[in-house]
Amino acid sequence: MDNFEQEILFGDLLPPIAQISKRRAKRDSLLPEGLPEFRVVRSRRRRSSISAYRQGGVIQISIPARMSKQDEIAAIPEMIAMVLRREAKERKTDDQLMQIALELLSKLLPEFEIKPASINWRNMSERWGSCTTVDRTIRISDRLIGAPTYVLNYIIFHELIHLKVPGHDQDFKNYLHRFDDLLRAEAFLEGFEIGCQIGNSGVMSAVNI
Repeated sequence: MDNFEQEILFGDLLPPIAQISKRRAKRDSLLPEGLPEFRVVRSRRRRSSISAYRQGGVIQISIPARMSKQDEIAAIPEMIAMVLRREAKERKTDDQLMQIALELLSKLLPEFEIKPASINWRNMSERWGSCTTVDRTIRISDRLIGAPTYVLNYIIFHELIHLKVPGHDQDFKNYLHRFDDLLRAEAFLEGFEIGCQIGNSGVMSAVNI
């Protein structure tokens, strides 16, 4: 588990890296096994509140700078569980993803005779979605769980086009421009990527769909 902690350090002296690593190792040894990748950020702006959200595939937990190590260790699994519960509530089933795909085909690609055999979530850090034309399977990155509906629909629509058009030539672009919220969806995804880069998650390096 490649978890790490971003400390807000007081003064100008930075503790030796070995000392910081030792503290992290001690903390992680006290946590339950099998936790998803996370990072802890201590903030001087926070007095008592704690927040957690997923950024670029990593769960970021923000806590007050003065929170004790004991309270931090207790909060980490609780906040991770909260994020996972929220994602499970927002996560559409494979059947719901397929229903979205069929509605998009009917509305925007009525001339397409080919239909996806399956569409499901997949843990992908470098792609928003992927399509295999041989078996007509579509995979959607689980980073989009909780994203606005128009963004999810855009990625599904993008992959549906690939069932017929493998590359990104002019034919592909002509089909893609049938999506009304094209520019809005692309702007959201670009902003999401920039946010991940600023957050130094190290997970998402480029939009590749």
